[in-house]
Amino acid sequence: MSWRVANACAERKFGSATRKQIIMFLADKASDDGSGIWCSKGTIQRHTELGETTVKRTIRDFLKEGILVETGARGCKNGFTVVYRIDLTRIEALELTAEPDIETGATVDPVQTGPGTGATVAGVPGPPRPPNHPKTIHKPPTRERAALEDEESERVLAAYPPDRVRGKAECLGRIRDILDAGTEVEDLLQAVKAYATESAGFTRSKVCFSDNWFKSGRWRTYVEDIAKGREEAKVKEAEMLAGLANWVTDKHPLCRHITPGQVDALLTAELVTQAQIQAAGLRS
Repeated sequence: MSWRVANACAERKFGSATRKQIIMFLADKASDDGSGIWCSKGTIQRHTELGETTVKRTIRDFLKEGILVETGARGCKNGFTVVYRIDLTRIEALELTAEPDIETGATVDPVQTGPGTGATVAGVPGPPRPPNHPKTIHKPPTRERAALEDEESERVLAAYPPDRVRGKAECLGRIRDILDAGTEVEDLLQAVKAYATESAGFTRSKVCFSDNWFKSGRWRTYVEDIAKGREEAKVKEAEMLAGLANWVTDKHPLCRHITPGQVDALLTAELVTQAQIQAAGLRS
């Protein structure tokens, strides 16, 4: 646990209570430089009691915004867990939660804006102002996020074979619903491209028009296959790193084939120590 990272996150605005809750949980797992956060989305979900989709979407948003950075993977009983780092530079650039003090000067007859404190039974004056600031600043919603969402939906639909696009407005709405439910935009985009490639030789009577394709959920099979392939790749990577770790531990002659990037991945996953890396002759 790092008090430095936790305090830095506590003093910044993240846009919602959900985002703040998740980043504070991750900060509790970080080292002083923000690195070494090793906990699965399932762990985050259990401890924060938030929904699985909410946790996945928030982590995805943090990664897109650069607040979180994936630094590697660490083996565990279920395969591997992604290791994250909180980018403190990004955190420090966020808006502070504390409102700045505004110097208004003194009036001829100063007026106390807070409620009177009176005195306690023991004769000790109360606090000069209430613990909760009475002013709430309401910010109008920005259009940047809406524009980004429209761009994502348009990009997905643009990948659908143009001669089969039907009901554009309906399609864009359904795409937005799919993405809001937790599907990654890149996964849905790849699903559309996969279907376009698969059905390239189909006659018009056998193809599916875009409104029905998104409405009927035919995209799910492709997205699931993409997710399965990604998980399998991660498992293979974890197995590969475990094998490399054994080479390093045993000082195997094949260690000379380990690349600098793989060395960094081994250290990040904490599968080996810096001393073991040096003993294997990979770094001086």
